[in-house]
Amino acid sequence: MRSAVLRKEPPPMPAPVDSIVEVRGISKTYGDVEALRSVDLDFPRGKLTSLLGPSGCGKTTLLKIIAGLIEANAGTVTVDGKPVSGPGPERAFVFQDFALMPWATVMRNVAFGLELRGVAKTEREDKARHYIREVGLAGFENKYPHELSGGMRQRVGLARALSVDAEVLLLDEPFSAVDEQNRRKFQEDLIRLRTNQNKTFIFVTHSIEEAVYISDRIVLLSPRPGRVSQIIEPEIDRSGDPERIHRDQHYLDTVDEIWQGLKQYVE
Repeated sequence: MRSAVLRKEPPPMPAPVDSIVEVRGISKTYGDVEALRSVDLDFPRGKLTSLLGPSGCGKTTLLKIIAGLIEANAGTVTVDGKPVSGPGPERAFVFQDFALMPWATVMRNVAFGLELRGVAKTEREDKARHYIREVGLAGFENKYPHELSGGMRQRVGLARALSVDAEVLLLDEPFSAVDEQNRRKFQEDLIRLRTNQNKTFIFVTHSIEEAVYISDRIVLLSPRPGRVSQIIEPEIDRSGDPERIHRDQHYLDTVDEIWQGLKQYVE
């Protein structure tokens, strides 16, 4: 009598990730300085991914390559399967230094991207007004940038990026120029906006705590030339009181884990 043969079934394949942005073999040099080397990354649709690493590791360079603002020396970037060859309407960039038009009102600044696309004035102002309200600036539509605080100006930049209805929002250290109180409030707002807007956010930061607090996914880049060193997915419940997150043991452990990996690169 033959003995039964037990066959071990292979483990189930993980569900495919729906990536909206795909980076393949990206390298970039500035003269004799190698900023990025052979970077391969996928950015999941509808998630917030932070780029984190030591100063000079190429975080902002990678962000600007994805935005189409600078060219890579090698490699490709695709958004929804289409190659990136320059800026496009499916991506919006939030600059660190606000980049507002000083002669234009909040309304005009927020609606400017829509104006460039030829959207009718009534429609673009309705949409701009909606996002001005979303970022907490209702009532400031007719103010000029010089009449606003730094935090308020950054909110204008965020509203402008949201108003063009881009699929991917690229944020280059958008909270670095504001005080700690405003930074905390912005972080809470960003978590809420990501949930409400269902956009894909790619966020550059130097702050470990900020990255862990706001991110679905953290990409750690190595010292120059920047390469993907590690990908961390903090499993943090962000529902309810946001302040609770800072006391969450998993949050604290993740911050410490990242710091232990990065502190060797701090001079």
